[in-house]
Amino acid sequence: MKNKNYYAILMAGGVGSRFWPVSTQSYPKQFHDMLGTGETLIQKTFKRLTNLIPEENIFILTNERYNNLVFEQLPTLTKRQVVLEPTMRNTAPCILYASLKIQKENKDALMIVAPSDHWIEDEQAFSNNVKTAFDYCTSSDALMTLGITPTFPNTGYGYIEFDKEESLSELQVKSVKQFREKPDYETAKSFIDQGNFLWNAGIFMWSVASVISAFKRNQPELYKLFECGYNVYNTEFEDDFIRDNYGKSENISVDYALMEKSDNVYVISATFDWNDLGTWGSLYDKLDKDGHNNAILEAKSLAENAEGNIVRAPKDKLVVIDGLNNYIIVDHRNTLLIYPKDKEQDIKQIQQRIKKKYGDL
Repeated sequence: MKNKNYYAILMAGGVGSRFWPVSTQSYPKQFHDMLGTGETLIQKTFKRLTNLIPEENIFILTNERYNNLVFEQLPTLTKRQVVLEPTMRNTAPCILYASLKIQKENKDALMIVAPSDHWIEDEQAFSNNVKTAFDYCTSSDALMTLGITPTFPNTGYGYIEFDKEESLSELQVKSVKQFREKPDYETAKSFIDQGNFLWNAGIFMWSVASVISAFKRNQPELYKLFECGYNVYNTEFEDDFIRDNYGKSENISVDYALMEKSDNVYVISATFDWNDLGTWGSLYDKLDKDGHNNAILEAKSLAENAEGNIVRAPKDKLVVIDGLNNYIIVDHRNTLLIYPKDKEQDIKQIQQRIKKKYGDL
C-alpha cells in the first residue's frame, strides 16, 4: 500500500519553445508524444510517479490555458488535483501556493516537485532515489534535490556543487555547497575534473513543513501574500482569491527564491539515466537511429548521403533527403523547419521573429 503522506507536484506550465514548431504556446511539448512511444510526456511522468505516490496525491501545476489539455490527457484527475496559475510567474509562487494547499490537507505530507517533460530510463531506480529522499526528509529539516552525474561538460545545464568532505554515506545524501549557473565550456570541464559537481535536474523533495518554513524565512513577502488565502484554500472561494492575488506575486524561480539562499540543502546523486528533453538535439540523443545515425519520427523516409539528422513528419508523409548532415527537419501542420542542429539554441529566437513578422501561426 502506498504511503498516504507522499505527494507530488507535477510542473506542467512551460512552453518548450526550443521544440518549435511542434511545441507552441497553445500546445506545448509536455502534451505531445515527443518520443514516439504512444504516450505524451506528461502521461509518462504521471504514470512514473504513481509507482510510489497515491494517484490522488499527484497535483498538476499548470497555466489555466492548459486546463482542458490536462483533463483530456489525464482523464482520471479530479478538479482538486489541477492547480491553475492565472498568469505565468515562474516556479516559486506556484510551488508555494500548492504547498499551502497540501499542508492544509495533510500537515505530515512529503512532496516531490518534478518537471512533466523529462525522460527517465530506469523508473525503479527513480522511485528508490525519491524514497531515500523522503526517508531523510521525514526526520530532518531538509530541502533535497536530485543531481545527475555529468557525462560530458554540458554548458546547457546548471550545476550543483556538493561538499566533498561531508557525506552522510548511509543514505548517499550530500550537503550542497552552492548552485552554479550554466558555465562556459572550460568551466564545465573544470567542474567535471573536480568530481563533486552534478547537473541540476530541477527535481526537488521536502516535507511540506520544511518548504513552507523556508519560504517564510527567505521570501517573507511572497509567503505573506499566499498565506493570506490559507482559510479559503481547498474551498469554493479559492479561485476568487487566486484570481485577485496571484498576479501580485514576484516572477522568481524556486532555485533563486529558496535553494540558493538556504543552508539546509542536500543532494542525492541519481542512479537513473536522465535527459531534460530541452531541445531537438537532446531528443535526437534518445531516439533509435538508422545505419547513418538519422533519427526518424513518425514519417517514412529515404536518406541518401545524409547523416546525423532528426526527421519528424506526419505518418503518411514520405521525406526524401540527400546531402544533408546534422539537421533538424520538422514538418508540422503549416510549418516546415530545416535547421542546423548545431544552431538549435537559436530556435527560440527564430520563433519570436516569426511571431513578430507573421503573428501566431
